[in-house]
This record gives sequence, structure tokens and C-alpha cells, in this order.
Amino acid sequence: MNINEKFIINLQGKSYVTYEGLLDLGHQMNLKSIEVELIQIPTEENGMIAICKATATTDNETFTDLGDASPRSVNSRIVPHLIRMASTRAKARALRDLTNVGMTAFEELSIDDDNVSEEETYMTNVDNPPTKRQLETIKKLADELNATVNYNKLTKKSAGTLISKMLEEVKKT
Repeated sequence: MNINEKFIINLQGKSYVTYEGLLDLGHQMNLKSIEVELIQIPTEENGMIAICKATATTDNETFTDLGDASPRSVNSRIVPHLIRMASTRAKARALRDLTNVGMTAFEELSIDDDNVSEEETYMTNVDNPPTKRQLETIKKLADELNATVNYNKLTKKSAGTLISKMLEEVKKT
């Protein structure tokens, strides 16, 4: 069984598998079910940390793991959806064990917002340009989405954020 290359994202020279890719591989291995249990509801008292437990089952094996999400581990667009992100992260971790995939799932990453001024963006871009793999990933996603991208102002950080946004759009299609 192989992961389709379209489910691999390259950021800053490191490869990450998408949840969608893990699920696809799980189905290739006759995944029977994925069950999720909410372990902790995010509240002010616990630092707004959501924790979920996922169990992935085939005919022969069962794998369980945890996933968490908090305002510190997701970008601002995801904060209203902490429970869903914790669920996705838990399912991704259980599927990684089930499918014997060692690389981290893209959804497990903490991606910060890129809230800097145009001048700061330019100065950062001079010192910290996007990697070749980031640019290749953005081009591939832009082609898939039929979108145009202004590559001139991209930094490593903003390229990562852009890839995240583009992946969300690809999942919607």
C-alpha cells in the first residue's frame, strides 16, 4: 500500500502526510471504523484545551491515540473549532499507527497566523524566503485550485500559512 503523492505536503524541507491521505491508506487496509471520544471539553479553567481519543479498527487490529487542540496550537481561523481539530488530530495519530506511517500528519502542526505589516513582510522575506519545496507545493495547489499567487512577498512563514489555506480549499472541492 502506498500513499498517493497528492497527500504529501512539503514544508521547510520536511514531508507531512494529510489526514485525507491517512484515511485513504486506512481504507486500502480495510479500515472498518474510526470512533472518537471527547475526553476534555475546552474551558477557561483548562486553558481552552480540547482532547479527543480516536480508535481506528480493521478486521485484525485496533489502534488508539489522543489528539489535542488549543488556541496556542492552532491558527485564529481554527480556534472556534477546537474540538473538531482535536478529533482530526486524534484520528490522524491513530491512523498513522494503523498504517505504519512515521511522518507527522499535516493537521498535527501548529501553524501561526502571519500578522505583520507590509514593510515587515518585505524585510522578513529578504532574510527568510520560502523554501523550494514550499514553492513547489504552492504551485501544485494553485494549479489544482486554478488560483494565482503573488510569490514576491512570500516568506517561509507566510508560505506555510498559504499552503494551509489552500489545503482547506482543496478539501472543500
